[in-house]
Amino acid sequence: MSTVATWPSAAETWLDQRGKGAWIAAMVLGFIFFWPVGLALLAYMIWSKRMFKSCGHRARHATHTFKSSGNSAFDAYKADTLRRLEEEQDSFQEFLKRLRDAKDKAEFDQFMEDRSRGAGSSAPQDA
Repeated sequence: MSTVATWPSAAETWLDQRGKGAWIAAMVLGFIFFWPVGLALLAYMIWSKRMFKSCGHRARHATHTFKSSGNSAFDAYKADTLRRLEEEQDSFQEFLKRLRDAKDKAEFDQFMEDRSRGAGSSAPQDA
């Protein structure tokens, strides 16, 4: 039972170590031998964003593990800088979201104002 549960993650790790080309080769072979396997691999590659990034980068970025330079002061500086850059990126993403929300609200308010002006001028007149 444990062998069945671990072979997919072992295959994923093996393919990740060999890069995006290995994933694409596995997908093509899947299409050649049994098309649902190729389709499943394509869906997984898109869902896990392996089609758009290098495979190893995703795992390293998520855990912030990096090879030690041997200089503990530099490693601490590097870790602090990466943390600070991530905080700045998160802040910038929030800023962009607020900016988009404000633009959407302004456009909606303009639409409602134009609509109310249009409704007032198109009211039937007694002649």
